[in-house]
Amino acid sequence: MTATGVAAEVAAAADALWEAARTGTPCPPVRALLPEGDLEAAYAVQRLNVARGTAAGRRLVGRKIGLTSPAVQAQLGVDQPDFGALFADMAIPEGGTVPAGRLIRPKAEAEIALVLGADLPHRDCTVVDVLRATEFALPALEIVDSRNADWDITIVDTVADNASSGLFVLGGTPVPLTRLDARGARMTMTRRGVAVSEGTGADCLGSPLNATAWLASTLAGAGDPLRAGDLVLTGALGPMAPAAPGDRFEARISQLGSVAVEFATEGDHA
Repeated sequence: MTATGVAAEVAAAADALWEAARTGTPCPPVRALLPEGDLEAAYAVQRLNVARGTAAGRRLVGRKIGLTSPAVQAQLGVDQPDFGALFADMAIPEGGTVPAGRLIRPKAEAEIALVLGADLPHRDCTVVDVLRATEFALPALEIVDSRNADWDITIVDTVADNASSGLFVLGGTPVPLTRLDARGARMTMTRRGVAVSEGTGADCLGSPLNATAWLASTLAGAGDPLRAGDLVLTGALGPMAPAAPGDRFEARISQLGSVAVEFATEGDHA
């Protein structure tokens, strides 16, 4: 495959995902458009659509890490993490409502979010670097979605699709890392009051700090390091759960508190 051929395939996949997001109609899995198993091409698709978003006026506010939980990896049949971009317009206020029709087939997962107070520029970022750079942590719900039809995805599909990002919700009380056992923190996520996901910080690449060090090293190696002020969604602490109109999700994470969101019923676009 020539470089021109790969570029054309990347553009075609990016166009398909962009149109699916615009119309709310999913596209066939984009792996069929890309060289088999080519993660570099998949990230090129992601970068192209992130650039389109910023050109359209969307504001980048950080990154998300995906596929960090063994349970989520098992759900999707992969064995490594990935990452995507976060935009300001993806934020839903804590306790707020996701409008009906905003996403295609949403699912919720609970995470620990970190907000950086310093840059992480090193290709060999350590947990100590992460500890020193993090200003505070928050409980978070990530609402993932897929522009690939029927969640029929491999790691190539999800990477190209901005790591299956959708929306996110942050708790409102910041906690310094000196008061958080990130590895030992316990999470329970409920849907309509019934527990649907449980886990601990250890289920996120051994610790959310490990996941963040991996992300920082990876981005620094690509010449696009994490910066002070960036938000990092560090990855799911347990399995994701499908969301339907009228659902209310709440995640409780020990030492961090809780965060909740509702999904509007059909016909309610407020």
